[in-house]
Amino acid sequence: MKLLIATLATETNTFSPMPTGRNAFENTFVSREATKLPANLFTEPLHEWRRMGEARGWEVIESLAAAAQPAGITVREVYEAYRDEILNDIKTHQPDMLLMVMHGAMVADGYDDCEGDMMARARAIMGPDRVIGLVLDPHNHMTKAMVDNATLIVALKEYPHVDAPERAREMFTMAADTADGKIKPVMRLHDCRMLTIIQTMKEPAKTFVQDMKDAEGKDGILSVSLVHGFPWADVADVGAKMLVIADGDADKAATTAKVFADKLWGIREGLRMDYPDISQALDIVEAANHKTVTLADMGDNAGGGAPADSTYFLQEILKRGMKDVAHGIFWDPVLVAMCQDAGVGARMKVRLGGKICAESGETVDLDVTVRAIRENMTQKLGDANMAMGTGVWLDADGVHLIVSTVRTQNFSPSVYTELGIDITEMKALIPKSTNHFFQNFDRVSPQVIHVRSPGAVTPDMTIIPFTKRDGNYWPKVENPFS
Repeated sequence: MKLLIATLATETNTFSPMPTGRNAFENTFVSREATKLPANLFTEPLHEWRRMGEARGWEVIESLAAAAQPAGITVREVYEAYRDEILNDIKTHQPDMLLMVMHGAMVADGYDDCEGDMMARARAIMGPDRVIGLVLDPHNHMTKAMVDNATLIVALKEYPHVDAPERAREMFTMAADTADGKIKPVMRLHDCRMLTIIQTMKEPAKTFVQDMKDAEGKDGILSVSLVHGFPWADVADVGAKMLVIADGDADKAATTAKVFADKLWGIREGLRMDYPDISQALDIVEAANHKTVTLADMGDNAGGGAPADSTYFLQEILKRGMKDVAHGIFWDPVLVAMCQDAGVGARMKVRLGGKICAESGETVDLDVTVRAIRENMTQKLGDANMAMGTGVWLDADGVHLIVSTVRTQNFSPSVYTELGIDITEMKALIPKSTNHFFQNFDRVSPQVIHVRSPGAVTPDMTIIPFTKRDGNYWPKVENPFS
């Protein structure tokens, strides 16, 4: 058996002004030997597949692994070049099986559905019978082209995405069983007509995910995936869906997908986004009798394509004269370079934030002390190492700001502690993230609050200006089925 493995992944916010070009990929991750390097979110499955394939005595061929931090539309020639490199490897090696990691919400100039395009082209080379497996982020669009051309598709179940290795192992087992003739997978998709942020480590979504897992391996059901959808993409297929894989029974797959879609509809009130705004969230902090409240700056999440330089929280903190607050990560490689030149202990006048787009708010001028500088910082998302680049701790008279060279969301409070901040003395930690922060911050914070902050990744699903899909989805309308 000859197995080819590859990654081509980014999440496209079509409303973001930042293009996703070659630098965006190379500054995140590009390798032809990814399994020889530490695993990140989009290469964890490659490590699993190589290990499992070689354990069976298979020939494992490693093609390109390329991933970029979420941003705006991918430059056409960059997508085509990376895509064609993988396709050329498929042509050259003629594998019996292709296993790929993609995001599921990648949009390039001229391609609203990069994953569907990739699957169709791979299928054309490999023919109708060889196995193609695709592992996706749950924030995908799940198009007909993906389902029609892949043999098997599995989406990660958890948000935060800490389960990539587990899903990769499931994919490998199903793919091997398919190649051996033990199973005959058929996939069916059901549109839930919903679009919301689904936090799987909190109820009611936690039980929903467990129900999905419990259904797998019974009565011919091989896999159940919840597609959350990626809201900040103006494409026709955006929205929540259920994908079910059954063993040779298309009707059972379709029926099960409908059953789970109805379950999701049944818990919708528990998913309704009733988040406080910045002012309300800071009121909670000021009234709290304990320290280390976590407030998520949801609107400026680099993981959704935001610039990570909005100042709305910072402006309100300064207006109130609050102290003992740690906030970040702000993306500003120019400011980091200035701090490196000045050195630790330097007093500086700096201009922070509001530099990339109007959605980031106004620039803020500050007098700061450079408290710490650290190169090659990383954060943990599950077991994956996520690069942060050089991090700087700026102290603006008790307001502690983290700035980095790599545009990334805040996954872990280690961002603060590794630069020397004692988070137990902070009244509030304010990570720029939508939900990936949750697992790590929930361990150190007595109170975690998702905040409806302004920015390029608004958590209000009802105001996103779609042009390629209709507005018939919950919660924009209360009953999209009427």
